[in-house]
Amino acid sequence: MQVKNEALPPEFVERLHRILNDDDFGTAIQTMNEPRRTSFRVNTLRAEVEPTVYALREAGVKVASIDWYDAAFYVEPAFRQALLESEAYRAQHIYVQNAASMLPVLALAPTPGEHVLDLAAAPGSKTLQIVCEMDNEGEVAAVEIVRERFYKLNNLLKLQGAGIVRTFLRNGMTVWRHRPDHFDRVLLDAPCSSEGRFHTSRPETFAYWSPRKVKEMARKQRKLLSSAVKSLRPGGILVYSTCSYAPEENELALTDILSEFEDKLEVEPFEPRLPNMRRPLEEWDGREVHRDVVEHARRVVPDDLCDGFFICRMRKR
Repeated sequence: MQVKNEALPPEFVERLHRILNDDDFGTAIQTMNEPRRTSFRVNTLRAEVEPTVYALREAGVKVASIDWYDAAFYVEPAFRQALLESEAYRAQHIYVQNAASMLPVLALAPTPGEHVLDLAAAPGSKTLQIVCEMDNEGEVAAVEIVRERFYKLNNLLKLQGAGIVRTFLRNGMTVWRHRPDHFDRVLLDAPCSSEGRFHTSRPETFAYWSPRKVKEMARKQRKLLSSAVKSLRPGGILVYSTCSYAPEENELALTDILSEFEDKLEVEPFEPRLPNMRRPLEEWDGREVHRDVVEHARRVVPDDLCDGFFICRMRKR
């Protein structure tokens, strides 16, 4: 497959080819060069799914279903502008979100009445999805350390009708000190190098990438993971995800955390499993990946609907 990669950082391209097989590498590079479908969720806090989709179609927006999530849909690139100009969008009845970004909350599987922690919450897309899955019943704590992003998070939650969320302007690495062994479920969609969202039409998505940036993110992720585990009650569920391909931020971060909490964490399978999901690497740069991560975590290879992603679900013993 002939693909253009000249605009992307050469060292990133070389690393990506080591991480993915030839076919997946070609597809990934292709998705970084071509227009993508736009996916969205119906905001069930403010609207019902079927009437919302019906109204969009009546307005001339050609909407297609995402078969693994009843509340999720997509439009082809030609209909993106019409979707963003629709009454459903203006009324906060839909929320535009990449399909892969919806998977971590489905893996988390929160239920009404639970106590849930979103440890790196801004901009708030997954916080909102958690609240929708909980039918706005229970308690969600949303943590963000960057002040500007914290205010945007609060504004979004208010606009979308998320009434059970308490927000905290706080360093997620220290949250466990305030609520040790407390939450039923913890989502850590970690700050990362965002490699899965690179696109050549938006050079700002990869302008600051470097191997040094990957290492810096990996250090933060390990500290956040440790805090997440300590915040979780025994028997509770932790989902870790990134939109990065980097094994340092994924397989090796999880290998380290399983070593730190040797007998306290069990990696679990999760649903849904998509055709573009792959098993993690077994080793990277001479380091062996924990066998349970290889068995149960999943890498999402990008396509015309999904960004690149990595997801792992764990249970605390």
